[in-house]
Amino acid sequence: MSKRRVSYYYDPDVGAYTYGLAHPMKPQRMRITHELVSAYDMLPKMQVLRAKRATAESMTKFHTDEYVDFLSKVTYSNVEKLTCKGTRFLVGEDNPAFDGVFEFCSISAGGSVAAAHRLMNGEADIAINWAGGLHHAKKREASGFCYINDIVLAILEMLRSVPRVLYIDIDCHHGDGVEEAFYTTDRVMTCSFHKFGEYFPGTGTLFDRGRGKGRGYAVNVPLKDGVTDESFKVLFEPIIDKIIEVYQPSAIVLQCGADSLSGDKLGCLNLTMKGHASCVQYVRKKNIPLLLLGGGGYTVKNVARAWTYETACALGIENDIDLNLPWNEYFEWFGPRYRLEVLESNIDDLNVGGLQTLRDTVLQHLSELRPAPSVGLQDVPGESVGEHLGIGRAYEQAPLDDLDRELAQHTRFVYNLQESQAGPGSPSSSDDESDSSAVRTRSRSRRAGSRVTRNGKKRMSLLTGGYYDESRLEERENGYYDLGCGDEPWAAASSDRGVRRHFFGGAARWDTVLRQIVLERERSGAPDVSVDVGKLMAVGGRAEGEPSSSDAVEDEMDVDDKPDA
Repeated sequence: MSKRRVSYYYDPDVGAYTYGLAHPMKPQRMRITHELVSAYDMLPKMQVLRAKRATAESMTKFHTDEYVDFLSKVTYSNVEKLTCKGTRFLVGEDNPAFDGVFEFCSISAGGSVAAAHRLMNGEADIAINWAGGLHHAKKREASGFCYINDIVLAILEMLRSVPRVLYIDIDCHHGDGVEEAFYTTDRVMTCSFHKFGEYFPGTGTLFDRGRGKGRGYAVNVPLKDGVTDESFKVLFEPIIDKIIEVYQPSAIVLQCGADSLSGDKLGCLNLTMKGHASCVQYVRKKNIPLLLLGGGGYTVKNVARAWTYETACALGIENDIDLNLPWNEYFEWFGPRYRLEVLESNIDDLNVGGLQTLRDTVLQHLSELRPAPSVGLQDVPGESVGEHLGIGRAYEQAPLDDLDRELAQHTRFVYNLQESQAGPGSPSSSDDESDSSAVRTRSRSRRAGSRVTRNGKKRMSLLTGGYYDESRLEERENGYYDLGCGDEPWAAASSDRGVRRHFFGGAARWDTVLRQIVLERERSGAPDVSVDVGKLMAVGGRAEGEPSSSDAVEDEMDVDDKPDA
């Protein structure tokens, strides 16, 4: 088999994080995979790299600023407050706020983006990041054990250099996060082979094909329980051949989720290690820049076996390695056989009889596509304008001067005044009002159940397979909006508006009768808690009628006379 230049990304810290003792997602599987790869002496045959961790700024190329900021702050102790009691960002038990969640995400995303960048620079033919492949994460929330969608970030990096990218997903679960991100564009074609039918995430029907300009560029191949190597091959190879013929991708991203292997704790397919790896072998033969990513997989020893063997496939040495495992730090985990293999089980293949129809339908959809879409590309600068001009970030600039400190001190002072005066008029925190608000939110979500997602499904749990009361997103004429926390003062007074918070939208509205701008609080009859800063400053920051007292002012101000270190 022809030789390829392979870059292998690994961060030794990735295996140190844990979702929790009872949680099925085990980041340690990446460390075990690395130990096996090292034991088979594959590392000298690749360029082994440790990627720079992704910054919060780079994550916002796809995710919202508010969500990334939330991930950087959330801990077990403040998760209830930051998620509005579990109604946004992290819903349910699938995605716990474990220690170091942001650092874990930065390792995963950093590796995938760096691998994509290396491929686009022509420094590698195949790049591998087994810590990536977290395909369920959405723009503004976590889902299915995934917090940051490293795949979308990697593809966006590729699109800076090439016109078209093909994304292939062989995870047992539908790659809904990646499909949703590129659902309306023809520059990325997504192709997912997954279990469908009352199974997380509940999306990915045969007729989910994209929307608008992206119509036809989302390909879904829904499977039933027990699919075998032979059944999977009957579908995979002709569909991928047709996609490459029609779409002519400039790069391919292959998500190698290992929960489609036989015996997985959360999966229900019946692929062997070699059947799973045959997808890597087949795509490798196409001689197109290839990014290999991890994904699901919850029987840890089988995940390590599969990804180790697929690393060998990327190198083209799969026929040269001994299937009897060499000694390694985790050797005892692989008993009693101690072999590099995952065998199929005796479960029935429920796909028999419908494979031909499924394949013909998908091929028919692909044959209806126009020729490969094109896009005008320009030279992309390797650095930002700020970096080119030598302007660093805020923490890289000179220390703050006296004027900066005075302005910051004044801002804190005014903010504290506003908070103190807004206290009496703030929303009540009584249990009765909170409970009734929560009931209203849940009932409103249930009434909107048919319009939550494009296929009418509510949000599902990967752990339990059940449905949550809280809907993930609601679609209206202006797009998708998150749900608010439900305790806004105007929520009860304006039932038609509900508790939906419009990001990047102001709280002011134009009143056609009064012919002036009216705030939402005024519309609902809530007390006006605004502060006239000019008037306050004129009286030295004192409330009206309050006697002058230098001690009182000093108590309210946070004064720091110490110079910055």
